[in-house]
Amino acid sequence: MTNALTFYTNPMSRGRIARWMLEEVGCSYETVVLDYRTSMKAADYLAINPMGKVPALRHGDVVITECAAVCAYLADAFPESGLAPALGDPLRGAYYRWMFFAAGPVESAVSAKSMGWEVPTEKRGSIGFGSLTEVVDTLEQAVKAGPYLLGETFSAADVYLGSQIGWGTQFKTIEARPSFKPYLERIMSRPAAVRARAIDDALLPKKPA
Repeated sequence: MTNALTFYTNPMSRGRIARWMLEEVGCSYETVVLDYRTSMKAADYLAINPMGKVPALRHGDVVITECAAVCAYLADAFPESGLAPALGDPLRGAYYRWMFFAAGPVESAVSAKSMGWEVPTEKRGSIGFGSLTEVVDTLEQAVKAGPYLLGETFSAADVYLGSQIGWGTQFKTIEARPSFKPYLERIMSRPAAVRARAIDDALLPKKPA
């Protein structure tokens, strides 16, 4: 398979997480910036992602959508980056745990809060995330052990779940617990994270003078 990578994104989207991951693995890639109302809904992009959303990644003939999947795929496709524990490594279980926790309970709980939906107490057992408070309590326990989700090992789980904690605390959909601040400072100061933010910030629409 060719190593050519094409990254479909918008600087005001979850594509910022995937950009960070691309910078962490250190691979070369082409960026295609899409507009929400036009090119993201155009037939040629819908052939890549019928959802008409970003990010998406094309690696040769392989297409990956969903931000968690993009991060996990890149970690496995570029093992030299050391961003995913190898199969058989005991840390692989914790890695899967936090990647899927981020894509499942965290995403669902934060989305529900953003929509103003409150799960009745008696119904929480039927909902995968239970309650936002339980989700945030779990996140706090995860980062307290530190310095990273896998202890001393930084991984794609920190890119994906760490980004969600960062966005959530910034936009107040996740309570800013004291343990989150030092964790976010550690991961967001990584050179790849700084580069990724600079690239996407440069792509933001320019404000009128």
